[in-house]
Amino acid sequence: MSGARTVATAARVLSQLRRDPRTIVLLIAVPCVLILLVDQLFSGREQVFQSVGVPMLGIFPLISMFLVTSITMLRERTTGTLERLLTTPLTKLELLLGYGIAFAAVAVVQVTVVSLVGFVILGLDTVHSNLLIVLLAVANALLGMAFGLFVSAFARSEFQAVQFMPAFVLPQILLYGLFVARDQMGDWLQWVSAVLPLTYAFDALDRAAHEPTLGPRFWADVTIVVGAMILALVLGAATLRRRTP
Repeated sequence: MSGARTVATAARVLSQLRRDPRTIVLLIAVPCVLILLVDQLFSGREQVFQSVGVPMLGIFPLISMFLVTSITMLRERTTGTLERLLTTPLTKLELLLGYGIAFAAVAVVQVTVVSLVGFVILGLDTVHSNLLIVLLAVANALLGMAFGLFVSAFARSEFQAVQFMPAFVLPQILLYGLFVARDQMGDWLQWVSAVLPLTYAFDALDRAAHEPTLGPRFWADVTIVVGAMILALVLGAATLRRRTP
């Protein structure tokens, strides 16, 4: 594996993003606007906002990163860029690592900005360090990136890529436990929720925000989120072809 080719891939992706101001707005500004809207929705109910605000810091970046990554990789596939890259000495691992490094850098900026809005401007408070919340939110954004890379293989247009968001992400948002506690759901919904990665991403954020002691359940949540990210990247690598069909 060549570190130079990996870094070059990451630099190319970052350069493409830099030339697309609409994508930058989607990644940076939209999560900030959404957390501000959540604050206004619960205006005068500070306790409710404190309860839902911190998990939202991790969920909004995941959604925007999923959309941007799936569309970006789809463009690589449909324009022939991916096929040309895979005829070079660049390996699948180097390609995915390059994308991962590029979007990890974007995720750090994205989460830092939205966290500043949440903690500094809106006054969100957590039991544990704000830095821990930021790290968890970055992990969630990378999870969204991994999902986006994977589902891009099943889309044939940008419209189809966007359609995967309500089909793939929205059910997880409804079932991860924010709107209705998981133990209050029907039995079959609890089983479905138990296999959704976003359930564990939310649980980790919620515990870091409100539980005095993290405990083994927190580390199990983090392990599952990281495992889901790796699995999505492996499955995404399996969809890469050196020749288009």
